[in-house]
Amino acid sequence: MIQRIQSIYFSLVIVCLGMTTTGMEFFRFVQGDEYYLFSVYGIQKGQGTALSMYNNIPIYLSVIALCLFTFVTLMSYKNIKRQLKWARTLFYLYVFCVIGFLIFSTVGKGMFFESEASQELGMGYLFFVAGLPFSFLALIGVKKDKNLLDSLNRLR
Repeated sequence: MIQRIQSIYFSLVIVCLGMTTTGMEFFRFVQGDEYYLFSVYGIQKGQGTALSMYNNIPIYLSVIALCLFTFVTLMSYKNIKRQLKWARTLFYLYVFCVIGFLIFSTVGKGMFFESEASQELGMGYLFFVAGLPFSFLALIGVKKDKNLLDSLNRLR
């Protein structure tokens, strides 16, 4: 299991998703001394140094579920067809989540501020998006293993 390269890629996806659950901010909308902070725990409103919960959206549940699904996909190495199906599902779910974050980060300013506000990306956003290529590379690795096993079965 560890000899296969997709195991390393799945592990990197788990690490990237695990880093986002530590509470790192994804992005922040700033206008003057007022800002809205978006992290896995929800949207928080800040005024100067004071920070209060604005909207409690439990995104950490979906991030943890995605992390657990990645682990289950990693551990299903004995059934290569199931691992391929789950790796494909993981990749598409991850793409859907990243597209959702991209859309919210671009149109989210209008939800909180009526005039121009600046947007700052955080480290959580970086770690969340960095897991997507690893998910794709793991899918490619599973496909290569399946093709190799199919070619060996034809030789028998």
